[in-house]
Amino acid sequence: MNQPTEKKKIWQVIAASSVGTLIEWYDFYIFGSLATVIANQFFPKTNPTAALLSTLATFAAGFIVRPFGALVFGRLGDLIGRKYTFLLTLIIMGGSTFAIGLVPGYATIGFAAPLIVLLLRLLQGLALGGEYGGAATYVAEHAPSHRRGYYTSWIQTTATLGLFLSLGVILATRHMLAPDIDTSIQRFNDWGWRIPFWVSILLVGVSIYIRLRMKESPLFSKIKSEGKISVNPLKESFGHKTNLKMVLLALFGATMGQGVVWYTGQFYAQSFLETVCRIDFDQSRTILIWGILFATPFFIVFGGWSDKIGRKWIMLAGMLLAISTYQFIFRQFMHITDQAGRTELVEQRKILDNKTEGPLQIITSDVHYSDGAVFREVVTSNKENGSTTTIYKDKKLDTGSYWKLVGWIFVLILYVTMVYGPIAAFLVELFPTRIRYTSMSLPYHIGNGVFGGLTPFIATLLTTIYVDNKLSGLWYTIIVGLVCFIIGAIYINNRIDPDVND
Repeated sequence: MNQPTEKKKIWQVIAASSVGTLIEWYDFYIFGSLATVIANQFFPKTNPTAALLSTLATFAAGFIVRPFGALVFGRLGDLIGRKYTFLLTLIIMGGSTFAIGLVPGYATIGFAAPLIVLLLRLLQGLALGGEYGGAATYVAEHAPSHRRGYYTSWIQTTATLGLFLSLGVILATRHMLAPDIDTSIQRFNDWGWRIPFWVSILLVGVSIYIRLRMKESPLFSKIKSEGKISVNPLKESFGHKTNLKMVLLALFGATMGQGVVWYTGQFYAQSFLETVCRIDFDQSRTILIWGILFATPFFIVFGGWSDKIGRKWIMLAGMLLAISTYQFIFRQFMHITDQAGRTELVEQRKILDNKTEGPLQIITSDVHYSDGAVFREVVTSNKENGSTTTIYKDKKLDTGSYWKLVGWIFVLILYVTMVYGPIAAFLVELFPTRIRYTSMSLPYHIGNGVFGGLTPFIATLLTTIYVDNKLSGLWYTIIVGLVCFIIGAIYINNRIDPDVND
């Protein structure tokens, strides 16, 4: 087969794999992108902080179960093939996501609502546990070994683009529900949040059609025709000392740190902007969207670069830069959004809500600044004793502050591209073809799913414990990232010999 035909074939493989993986990430992350809305739908409203923590815990449950999906579907992938296994994971993911959009809220069916959502979230986690390893392995086994980092880096973009797509669909849905912002917010919070979950069934249908036309990977087909398929992939992956050592090295020297950098740079950053800095709903998400848009090409840059200089030091450099600068960057978030530094006040409007019954009265204060920023504070006032309680603060930033935050988010996601761009090729090359799906999936999903997926929950929990330190949520990421960097720097080889396990 000539070279142009081979190139066309690999791009078809990448496109088919990436579309499905992108949709799976969209399905998985739509839940996290709507965490604050879901908290009000499926948990009691009496304690908003507890409801948000419960939602984040449900979100994290999908990550915790991912290693089990890696074991189940990794084994299937090494026994029956890559193609049909990650076709099955796509169907499970799409069905679970669509079903979440159908579940009645807590006000309708009580505690059955969060339990059903938790079950569906676990199914999502199981499906994703089998998807990524299959897609990365499938692309890697079609790619020429000397370009493996470059070609697999296209698969790596799908995780961030899935988040990008979820944010875009949420914002589009919210603005389509009504012409005025207050009505659209109300409708979205009441029932419109379900639409992004329903959209997934259409996306999954397209991807299933594409994947049914795919062929099995050539390396797997070769060992199958030669009768060299593993009889017991789990035993060979984790029962043999040499391979188990590689599994543990992949986990503690690479994927653990990569996971916390990934989720801090995107999910916790968004949560921090929304819950600590109190940025407006639309702005907090469009800031992340712009950061993702500008940074995503660097997955390809670092993936391709790793083919030339090796995977190790690109990943570890991203890890070290992240843990060294996180506190400074998140401090910039607070500084840029600080109301105290804004002196040119244009006007302040107070709106009294006289519809409330009893002694309590809701007072909304809008403070307008000359640069275009608007800071809103909503408090309840007790007319009998004069006490006030702040319900929430909402900040709509001026253009300059907005783009400063976009710049810092870009830096955070740039770190993500360094640790994540080369890691698919790195994992594939650690393990032999006949047990590759199983062996690479488990450390990836423990590192990325458990250590990384727990980041938003643990970080938010730490800020509720150490209330005087708004940056305390970063301790978890910094400690895990530092441990991973040290282990990776000492024990990982920066080899550039990708054919060793093919």
